[in-house]
Amino acid sequence: MSVFQEYDHYDAVGLAGLVRSGEISPEELCEEAIQRIERFNPALNAVICRMYDHARKSVQSGLPKGPFSGVPFLIKDLVSSYAGAPMTKGCKAFRNYIPDHDSELMKRYRRTGVVILGKTNTPEFGLMGVTEPELHGPTRNPWDAEHTPGGSSGGSAAAVACGMVPMASGGDGGGSIRIPSSYCGLFGLKPSRGRNPTGPEHGQIWQGAAVEHVLTRTVRDSAAMLDAVNGPAPGDPYEIPRPERPYLDEITRSPGALRIGFTTASPLNTPVHPECVKAVNHAARLLESLGHKVEESGPQVDGAALARSYFMMYFGEIAADIEEMRQVLGRKAVPEDVEGPTWTLNLLGRAYSAGEFVSSLREWNRAARAMGDFHRTYDLLLIPTTAYPPVKIGELKPSPAEEIIMKITNRLGLGRLMRLSGIVDRIAIDSLAKTPFTQLANLTGQPAMSVPLHWTAEGLPCGVQFIASFGNEACLFRLAAQLEEAQPWFDRRPEMTYKPDPSVGAVDRRIM
Repeated sequence: MSVFQEYDHYDAVGLAGLVRSGEISPEELCEEAIQRIERFNPALNAVICRMYDHARKSVQSGLPKGPFSGVPFLIKDLVSSYAGAPMTKGCKAFRNYIPDHDSELMKRYRRTGVVILGKTNTPEFGLMGVTEPELHGPTRNPWDAEHTPGGSSGGSAAAVACGMVPMASGGDGGGSIRIPSSYCGLFGLKPSRGRNPTGPEHGQIWQGAAVEHVLTRTVRDSAAMLDAVNGPAPGDPYEIPRPERPYLDEITRSPGALRIGFTTASPLNTPVHPECVKAVNHAARLLESLGHKVEESGPQVDGAALARSYFMMYFGEIAADIEEMRQVLGRKAVPEDVEGPTWTLNLLGRAYSAGEFVSSLREWNRAARAMGDFHRTYDLLLIPTTAYPPVKIGELKPSPAEEIIMKITNRLGLGRLMRLSGIVDRIAIDSLAKTPFTQLANLTGQPAMSVPLHWTAEGLPCGVQFIASFGNEACLFRLAAQLEEAQPWFDRRPEMTYKPDPSVGAVDRRIM
């Protein structure tokens, strides 16, 4: 069998099965994935750090006998550290930072037997819903190179969508698994808060809003990886009930007749593109045909207040990150160490009091209670994943006038003046206008998934999102498997026919 011809026909679970049966060797899969990265990456800029020599050595020395032994894998260049590999976080100040240890989740990934071939692009500190860091340049969408794959797990999404690897790691603090999954035609699940470990560096990431998992083509790959890595680690700030049974078992079970509320209205009262509305309406009809009860209804959540509280968390977390950069730089950080918007958000973080920060976070509790009331009637909430299909590269960059204002603000340290000007509300609304639907599940801690059920007339993916009650990933997996069977998406792939863009930087890192 030609590995090159058959590679696309299998998901990660399938490839692992071929390795176990001896039909394919880990060496063959490793070399096939390397060829694919070298073939596609110049056009996409998804992989920003190659770890080929390390991958080959790990295969030669013998892989753990885990559920994904021999399967090619890529890791997002943020949060989860890998000993000996650069971890830039999309920031030039971290260009030479190399962690000396694996994070807990990285240890668990490696115990599954995956072959880690490199690290994927992410916006600076994972702050954007697009992946266009100044350090590495933009990642492009395999479905259309003029468009973004989303963020902040955009590099991982582009790599999986074009077929470099069957799955890759990601993180989701405001939609960063679900947004790129929607934009790239993938399945993306954000687990419940506390489902996967965050140590040893972190307890709660972004006050508990962020959690890590993988982006995949198939539902079973996501379920199998969550089975392999979930569970608490020593020192975790909380534990949630363990799954009743393996998630791989859940996908073989009927979801039953679910009661599902849906809405296409933006929580910010901002426009929603007709294609995103069409995606939800199509999903609602499909669900009804499968025996579910679907009706228009949504939770009683103050979307604008929640957006403000989300950005208050942003401001505070960025200010803390900038302060902690001293440990890496050996000096106090200066504006030139980060991108202009990042420094501006840092100044805003320093302009608010501790009391204001805590008061803002209490909005998360009100939203969680509202969702609790919603789930007394409905098993799931169906909403768009994003308010617009994938935007074009550079579309969300600050305008020239905004850049001038930021430069002046950053140079003079005018964070408090910006706060008093009322610009914060505008930042919150404008920044989330394209992606206002994903933050809710992050702030309430609930599991949520983006499912690829719709493509626009232009051929761009447009996912739909489901949110379940806290800790109820099982319900999501059961429904996702049913939808995958009813409307398969695995074989729907982008045509990689465009030429490499010379303006996109090539991979420039090798790890021995």
